[in-house]
Amino acid sequence: MTEGNLEIGVLNGPNLDLLGTREPGLYGDLGLDGILTALESLGGELGARITAVQSNHEGELADWIRDVGSRQDGLLVNAAAYTHTSVALRDALLAAGVPFVEVHLTNVWAREPFRHHSLLSDIAVGVVGGFGADSYLLGMRALTTHLRADT
Repeated sequence: MTEGNLEIGVLNGPNLDLLGTREPGLYGDLGLDGILTALESLGGELGARITAVQSNHEGELADWIRDVGSRQDGLLVNAAAYTHTSVALRDALLAAGVPFVEVHLTNVWAREPFRHHSLLSDIAVGVVGGFGADSYLLGMRALTTHLRADT
């Protein structure tokens, strides 16, 4: 872990670039930029710097985990649909060896049955979901607490 500020990577999977316009009744009306701005503000309070990525492409996300995510102190991971399907992202997270919190805007366990299974949650520090954009903020608080407890 770095001295002083923590370095936190934020991975955002497919279609999260559409937040604010995509099914606002389900995902809320705050866009991804607004979520990242709120995370940066909270990071300032918690002594953490944010580096974020969003991609609709699985390989790009796996590359980011390997190239950028592996150099972070911890990760917030909203893999979106890849949560339920991507062995590649799971393997990249295992290879990176960085603690991460899995984040979901919705309560995936109250949705369609195929969303009830995550390929990531058993290797995550924890899972936060169902609180809309606040899921990211709650995940950030939990992750920074976890990382500081490890020192």
